[in-house]
Amino acid sequence: MEITAINNNLVKDTVKLQQKKYRTETGKFLLEGEKCVKEAFESGIQLEYVFVLSDKAKEYDFISDKLILTNKAVLKKISTTDSAPDIVGVGYQLKNNIDKLKQSKKVVLLENISDAGNLGTIIRSAVAFNIDTIILYGNTVDLYNPKCVRSAVGNLWKINIIHIDKISELKSIINGFECVATLPKTKNSVWFKDWKPASKSVVMFGSEADGLSDELISIADKNLTIEMNKKVESLNLSVSASVLMYKLGQDSDN
Repeated sequence: MEITAINNNLVKDTVKLQQKKYRTETGKFLLEGEKCVKEAFESGIQLEYVFVLSDKAKEYDFISDKLILTNKAVLKKISTTDSAPDIVGVGYQLKNNIDKLKQSKKVVLLENISDAGNLGTIIRSAVAFNIDTIILYGNTVDLYNPKCVRSAVGNLWKINIIHIDKISELKSIINGFECVATLPKTKNSVWFKDWKPASKSVVMFGSEADGLSDELISIADKNLTIEMNKKVESLNLSVSASVLMYKLGQDSDN
């Protein structure tokens, strides 16, 4: 199959997936670039179709039944990057699996994260440091935002990620975990250097602008602060999360 017109209906439908509304309605998302498409395929993501530059088609024989041959103009239209890749696919989103939390020991909760790049970077670090599950709580940016998918660099589907909206449901599913709030230094907070993760831990991170909500701070068993040079006011969320996840992944009692 070949499509080279940017006003083609399938091209138009693919462009719509740049918007959260249509990703939510269809349960689909964009995969941009060779690495993203190949890793999604190898991880069992169901691909619906894949636009590929005509002279690159032979490199994707493993998904030949999904390929749509096209040109640079179409790829530029459907891609969200400044420089369009040679391949852009459409895949089906993974379903939440709350049951996997029952077997998890190292869990990270992200509340109201607004930056898709930060979320993707945290997901990448979580996989690198052997975190079992990520909980997205509250008004967190769409997991399948193209920027998040790119920032996760093929790791979006290598870790269990679930969405929770209500505090009552959250309390129920994290029962039995030590719940740790990451905060600026307070009288009762533990320094990072002194922290020993419990055998089952949920470490909570708040939004880039506001930090953790009082609602989540109130359910914490422990408050945790990263000690750092006083000349630095704060760390980027993805940096601080990565630092804590490294220790959680290495030091928890398993």
